[in-house]
Amino acid sequence: MMGRFVGGLLTIAVIVAVVAWFLVLRPQVVGGPAGYILVSGGSMEPTVHEGSLAVTLRQSEYRVGDIVAYRIPAGEPAAGLFVIHRIVAGTAETGFVMRGDNASGSDVWRPRPDDILGKAQVVVPGAMTALLFVRSPIVAASAAAALAVYLVLGLSAPRRPTDTVPERGARERRAAPLYTFE
Repeated sequence: MMGRFVGGLLTIAVIVAVVAWFLVLRPQVVGGPAGYILVSGGSMEPTVHEGSLAVTLRQSEYRVGDIVAYRIPAGEPAAGLFVIHRIVAGTAETGFVMRGDNASGSDVWRPRPDDILGKAQVVVPGAMTALLFVRSPIVAASAAAALAVYLVLGLSAPRRPTDTVPERGARERRAAPLYTFE
C-alpha cells in the first residue's frame, strides 16, 4: 500500500516538473520563453565564465545593469550570432548600449528588445564541457546500444500473469492438495 502511495506521489512530482518546464523553461525555438546560450568567450569574466551555460528568460522590459543575450541585428557583420553582455546605457527606442564586464569598449551593435533573447536568470559554470561530452559520438552510440538492449530484453522477457478476480469456487479448488497418497 505504501509503495503505491509513494509511486503515485512520484508520478505527480514528475508531471508537475514536466508542466513547469513546459511553461517556464521550454526553449524559444519551440515557442517557449527560455533561451539557452553557451558562452564561448571571456568578455563577461569574472561574472560569466567561458564554457558556462546561461539560461535566459524574456522580459517585458530591460534595464541598465541587466545581463542579456541578444542576436546581432540583420545587416550587420556577424548577423544572427548571439552575444551575452550587460546593458550599460540606452533605451528600448534608441537601442541599448552593450558591453562585456571584461571589455574596455562598448559593442558596435545597438540591439532593441526584439533582438534580445532574454535576461540571464541562471548561469551554470562549466556546462559546455558536459554538453560536448554528452553530444559526443561515443556517448550517443552507447545510449543507442543501451536502448536497443533494453528494448530487446524487455520485449523478450516473460510476462507475469495479470491479477484477476478468481472465479466462483476457484478458492476451494486451489485449497485442494495437488497430490494425494492412498
